[in-house]
Amino acid sequence: MTMNAQYDVFNGDLIDKFIEEEIQQGFPGAALLITQYGKILKQTVYGYKLKYNENGTVIQQPQLLTLDTMFDLASLTKMYATNYALMLLVHQGKLNINDSITKYIPEYIGCNPEKECRETRTIKDLLTHTAGYAPSIHFYNPDSVSSDLYSQDKKKTEQIIETKVEFQRSRGDDQLPVYSDIDYMLLGLIIEHISGISIDEYIKINIYEPLGLTHTLFNPLNNLNYQKSDFAATELNGNTRNNTINFLNIRTHVLQGQVHDEKSFYSMNGLSGHAGLFSNLHDMAILTQIMLNQGSFGNIQLWNENVQNLFLTPYALDPTYGLGWRLNHNNSLSWFGSYASNSAYGHTGWTGTCTVIDPKYSIAIILLTNKRHTPCINGVFDGEKYETGKYGKIMTMAYESILSIPNNGVLSCRLFSIYLLYFVLLITYWCNL
Repeated sequence: MTMNAQYDVFNGDLIDKFIEEEIQQGFPGAALLITQYGKILKQTVYGYKLKYNENGTVIQQPQLLTLDTMFDLASLTKMYATNYALMLLVHQGKLNINDSITKYIPEYIGCNPEKECRETRTIKDLLTHTAGYAPSIHFYNPDSVSSDLYSQDKKKTEQIIETKVEFQRSRGDDQLPVYSDIDYMLLGLIIEHISGISIDEYIKINIYEPLGLTHTLFNPLNNLNYQKSDFAATELNGNTRNNTINFLNIRTHVLQGQVHDEKSFYSMNGLSGHAGLFSNLHDMAILTQIMLNQGSFGNIQLWNENVQNLFLTPYALDPTYGLGWRLNHNNSLSWFGSYASNSAYGHTGWTGTCTVIDPKYSIAIILLTNKRHTPCINGVFDGEKYETGKYGKIMTMAYESILSIPNNGVLSCRLFSIYLLYFVLLITYWCNL
């Protein structure tokens, strides 16, 4: 199945009204694309890609979002770069998820005093977030880490991750997942060790270029085809959280076209398995459709159904986790909305991005926002208070529009009363015959 740019009959007026009202109230910008059966049902942008300057005031001429605006995908990088590369490698027989990490990175050896050893960790442990790593390590900030973990150089950071980072807990199938960027930083390094080239080059050559994707890449401002105005902006004061954080080389300008994530930007040169990818609606429509097509697009086969099912297998102790993918188990993750099926899966990104893929209905919903492009007060971004940036409300409305679910899936009290009165009158009529 290929992506058809023809729009079906679809009424997204309620979605438009809702997001536009939040834009008027202060939400910065959003881009929404909905597909079903490989056809685009809705493709709309709202608000601004650049609205504020460094001091939090609205600029004189805010830049409106366009359909080709590119967004910092944040943790969607984990799926649409790292996971896609891993699924391809598994399909090609170059990677086995049950192998030890040491098989691919010989330097990955050693135990801590609690006898937690690197040699026991597997690829699957990283994919299920059960390897035992901390959620994050601030390699880039000398005030946050010991001197042997400090790095603002990719090669040094790689060596630190592979040989020095300790475990916080035990590993294995009896452990609950603890979501960790370190897991995916290491998975990105495994891709580089197997391929012998950088993660961005591997994915570009083997996935993005064959698919004809021209707006999905790492470090986009290094590409002469793009300039800052092609991107949705994120934080207003670099990584300072309204000038409350400071470390060597910290950025203080409005971020636009540079990856926001600190570990990726400062410690990995923007090339990391956990964050750093940029993309737009058009390319994301193709990337999500591949999953609905069981690993193919047009005449390109990246992986087969068996590989995809493997990566979507629920983790026993927490069925909201697959291999990297988050799964909609009994609607326990609010960002899936109210009507996603139990076969739906997806992921979110810290900058304000979310995808939901639902094979039961052949639906893909892509919501890209720049909710962090708002003033940050006491560590809280203003954009976080809006429903658009929480995703679930928009996903619910999308399903309602696609599946023709009225009134949020339930009868209104007034409508119920009318039906009840009609039923009583009908019973009375038949009883009097």
